[in-house]
Amino acid sequence: MELTDKIYVAGHNGMVGGAICRQLKNLGYTNILRKSSKELDLRNQHAVNTFFEQEKPAYVFLAAAKVGGIIANNTYRADFIYDNLMIEANVIHAAYANNVTKLLFLGSSCIYPKLAPQPLTEDALLTGLLEPTNEPYAIAKIAGIKMCDAYRAQYGCNFISVMPTNLFGIGDNYHPQNSHVLPALIRRFHEAKVNNTATVTIWGTGAPLREFLFSEDLAEASVFLMKTYNEPGLINIGTGKDISIKDLAILIKEITGYNGNIDFDTTKPDGTPRKLMNVNKLSALGWQYKTELKEGIALAYNDFLNNNSDK
Repeated sequence: MELTDKIYVAGHNGMVGGAICRQLKNLGYTNILRKSSKELDLRNQHAVNTFFEQEKPAYVFLAAAKVGGIIANNTYRADFIYDNLMIEANVIHAAYANNVTKLLFLGSSCIYPKLAPQPLTEDALLTGLLEPTNEPYAIAKIAGIKMCDAYRAQYGCNFISVMPTNLFGIGDNYHPQNSHVLPALIRRFHEAKVNNTATVTIWGTGAPLREFLFSEDLAEASVFLMKTYNEPGLINIGTGKDISIKDLAILIKEITGYNGNIDFDTTKPDGTPRKLMNVNKLSALGWQYKTELKEGIALAYNDFLNNNSDK
């Protein structure tokens, strides 16, 4: 991937796409294509085909997706499967039709079975039932992986799939209902501090274990794999470390400076008991994460204060 090659980052306004754009810019790449969802609706096949025919990108980072936490996934089930299927089908096919040199598809760790052996290895895909609350989203992401492999097998396309663990970072979504657990907790503890709320209530028992990767590290890994990885199947991106939701809450409480109490509502669902990535495949290629969880949360909280605390 040369510094002047035309690179299309689909979803550049999102947390992941934005981080990939920053990483490319920092490395000296000068020809980065960006289109907002208002300028280009990736669910529209004709619009996507026209864009690829006109622009002819050489490389594509497919970071565009409809994403959200447990509540959003479970509430907007039809939206999550439809939007994500349409986005990936249109972009992957247009990349093939317009001779894109290489495409990187970003999936999600929720593609793995709910009760798969931990840590999650790449060969656990499709070996068991999915977590019901986000099954439509997971099925869409699995379809994207299989599309990349199918286009590789039939047409020889160099399309690769990467599976990030739970992500957080700069430009995250802090919506009170539709965000993921870590940004949701940042917002909740911040607002509790500002409003002098005595107790912050968190869904579930606090026992589930989750792994978190800072968005800038994911971007670095994605560019690394775009340059070095050319295999079918998928490759995990993560830290190889996890933390309980309870301990995460305590950590965020400390970083935000909240002095009240934490209560766990055990009538609410926990979701998957544990989601830890096995990152041996990625480590063997020579990449490891850089940002520790506490440092990353502090950076994310600072970003929240600068951009979201009034919402």
